[in-house]
Amino acid sequence: MTLLALGINHKTAPVALRERVTFSPDTLDKALESLLSQPMVQGGVVLSTCNRTELYLSVEEEGNLQESLIRWLCDYHQLNEEDLRNSLYWHQDNDAVSHLMRVASGLDSLILGEPQILGQVKKAFADSSRGHLHASELERMFQKSFSVAKRVRTETDIGASAVSVAFAACTLARQIFESLSSVTVLLVGAGETIELVARHLREHRVKKMLIANRTRERAQLLADEVGAEVIALSDVDERLKEADIIISSTASPLPIIGKGMVERALKARRNQPMLLVDIAVPRDVEPDVSKLANAYLYSVDDLQNIIQHNMAQRQAAAQQAETIVEQETSEFMAWLRAQSVSETIRDYRSQASQVRDELTARALAALQQGGDAEAIMQDLARKLTNRLIHTPTKSLQQAARDGDDERLNILRDSLGLE
Repeated sequence: MTLLALGINHKTAPVALRERVTFSPDTLDKALESLLSQPMVQGGVVLSTCNRTELYLSVEEEGNLQESLIRWLCDYHQLNEEDLRNSLYWHQDNDAVSHLMRVASGLDSLILGEPQILGQVKKAFADSSRGHLHASELERMFQKSFSVAKRVRTETDIGASAVSVAFAACTLARQIFESLSSVTVLLVGAGETIELVARHLREHRVKKMLIANRTRERAQLLADEVGAEVIALSDVDERLKEADIIISSTASPLPIIGKGMVERALKARRNQPMLLVDIAVPRDVEPDVSKLANAYLYSVDDLQNIIQHNMAQRQAAAQQAETIVEQETSEFMAWLRAQSVSETIRDYRSQASQVRDELTARALAALQQGGDAEAIMQDLARKLTNRLIHTPTKSLQQAARDGDDERLNILRDSLGLE
């Protein structure tokens, strides 16, 4: 039995190829049935995200396995083999286990340490398990990877620092305001970055969120999701005084929030401080706002500096995480090797039990016929001993005749002889 991981990701293939190799949820069952019907495949899990498509397999080594699997993947997606071959990576046994642990821990992600990948790996395993058989070793590999990812999160700071603009904006707000549960946030825009910001803020239970956007329908969809109030862009001047935090990201060619607008808001707030985070390019907030007392303005460049600092911290944490993965991989492979001998151990125990049962039955029969109990027990002990040591004795003699000292030492060690 061999464990394999093969696939492509953001490091090896452009998006144009990655999107052609994805497995949609609607076709996953059919794909797994086709994959598991391959004669060498005993179990499989398909992981397919925007940044990677990977097959994790338990297989029997036979024939040209690599070529067979590449051909299956190309046939399924109607790809030219050469288009895929140059972007495909292939990991076996120890390397396959290590790769999955690194993926689940966020060490192989586009954004180092991002937490979403663990959920995606868990979902891939659950979806692939539904109605399909797995080799126990493959299931154990995934369960072990989940626990390793949890250990990496617990024992390192791999996910502690903000490394996205949206997360950095929220982290900055949390650093300035002791608790977000008492603040009002105004979000200007309703694009992807603002969506991520809104979801982060909802997780931190902000007191109130306002969303201002040119298109009310788009803003309303986001507001319904995060429990916010939608206002028109024209209302920002009037409502700005309510906001403790303003985070803006629009595609406007000109600033939306001017110095005068913020001055009026501060006056109405009796100079209670305001945090303004402008993550738009071109900028949404006039730079002169930073000159106002109690107005704290941060641009996208400021956030990038935070992100670069935090990425360096994550790189240091990643080194710790790699050590954990290496250790856990070694432990898993030791377990896997132990499983390979379990059938031999079962056979050996069964053989010894058969000898015991056979000789015990003879002894009991002799006792029932009135034989001398002491003589029967001594005969049982002698015959049982002789039968159990017969084969090891022959092996020791053969090793000695062959002059095979290494085998002789192994046999002595396995028999518990000093």
